[in-house]
Amino acid sequence: MKAWTCGRIFNQLVKAKIPGKSSLLRLIVHLGALIPISLLLYDYRIDNLTANPIQEITFRTGKTTLVMLCLTLACSPIYSFLKYRPALNMRRTLGLYTFFYVSLHFLTFVVLDYGLNLGLIYEAIFEKPYALVGFSAFLILLPMAVTSTKGWQRRLGKNWKRLHRWIYAAGGLAVVHYSWAVKSDIREPIAYGIVVALLLLLRVPRVKKATHALFDRMRTGQPPALARVATK
Repeated sequence: MKAWTCGRIFNQLVKAKIPGKSSLLRLIVHLGALIPISLLLYDYRIDNLTANPIQEITFRTGKTTLVMLCLTLACSPIYSFLKYRPALNMRRTLGLYTFFYVSLHFLTFVVLDYGLNLGLIYEAIFEKPYALVGFSAFLILLPMAVTSTKGWQRRLGKNWKRLHRWIYAAGGLAVVHYSWAVKSDIREPIAYGIVVALLLLLRVPRVKKATHALFDRMRTGQPPALARVATK
């Protein structure tokens, strides 16, 4: 078996023509994105939301927001490096699910936790650093959700991309919000932080160029420089 044959296999998998591939991926994305809210509603129905249901709802919706945010951020690199167009088509869908869950997270905070008491909500946001950081992330995601349509993309022109690049700032703030909220065991927030940082790193021109070169070699079945040296 020749060196780097796995790259050729990888290339064939990415380019494989599967009937209805985009439709199948869209269905999988919708079903996967609806699982967390379905489980939450089911656990509420059977009274299985622990001794502190508000805290459990807050935790679940917040964690799902982070997962959806990371998946949204991953769409562009997947398309850029793997040339997998369906992933790019799912970016808006995943972004809207991100906003859906962050809205549930915020509503849990202002309605269930603080009973729409504006005075208490104001104090909580501006006296608790983790709440202020989380609220800032929500405010960033809000205009991005509103302007996610093609109509807004045409109206804003080049400014549309500038606005939507703020998703990386929202991701960073969400990770900080999570780590400050859990306080003690921050291993999971750190894991999410690493994912967001890596996805942001892939936007750095030199890193992006080097990664493109690596995936181009994989698609053509050519071994990278280190592999060529090792086989000589």
